[in-house]
Amino acid sequence: MEDVLGLLDGLFAPEADRWTAGGASWWDGFYADRDRSVPFFVAKPDENLVSYLDRGLLSGGRALDLGCGPGRNALHLASLGFEVDAVDLSPAALAWAEERARTTGVAVRFHCGDAFAKPTAPDGTSAGELVGPYDLIYDSGCFHHLPPHRRISYLALLDRALAPGGHFGLSCFAAGAMGSELADADFYRGAGLHGGLAYTPDSLRTLFADLTEVELRRMHDEPPESPHFGEPFLWTALFRRDVAP
Repeated sequence: MEDVLGLLDGLFAPEADRWTAGGASWWDGFYADRDRSVPFFVAKPDENLVSYLDRGLLSGGRALDLGCGPGRNALHLASLGFEVDAVDLSPAALAWAEERARTTGVAVRFHCGDAFAKPTAPDGTSAGELVGPYDLIYDSGCFHHLPPHRRISYLALLDRALAPGGHFGLSCFAAGAMGSELADADFYRGAGLHGGLAYTPDSLRTLFADLTEVELRRMHDEPPESPHFGEPFLWTALFRRDVAP
């Protein structure tokens, strides 16, 4: 299976790679200028994540932040008592996240590498696989950078790492607002990923049909003075893995 997935990875030009360890240099360049006007560079948690916590939809426990970037959601979860693992391909992003963690005084275990493989610690030492079970797996902006065949890897990660009764939270490009809306097959005919794939509510419900939907909506638009991050071109979704009877 991994050999086949690797072959399919190779159908995309190197500059389109945003999901394997080979894409780390692209992300390092993306995070190199911290003063750029990039919405999610702000040190603010997602408004939907804050809402889940405020409404008691999520409680404490172990959390995994996929594609954590500079760590804004991981740090928020840690500040509320979660035991947090956070993974990203980019050493530059993780260096920034670690600086923020030191400034705020919260503890997060940062891992550098491909979440589907064996990430390393930011200092380059082996950190082993990300071992569940996690009570929360949260993804703000990672999933929509995966080509269609890597959904297999993503679902396998959820299957092995999400605890029974645990929750999966997702923010991704919304069809009609941002991202490519090509048919899956077109991505393998030289179309490229166009910065990310757009999803509809129905496509998300189909992909995560083994989980129970708790909430699926557009992310709220948060004004600059808000303590939370929000952009309406994203879907936000919360799913629960039910406990087997």
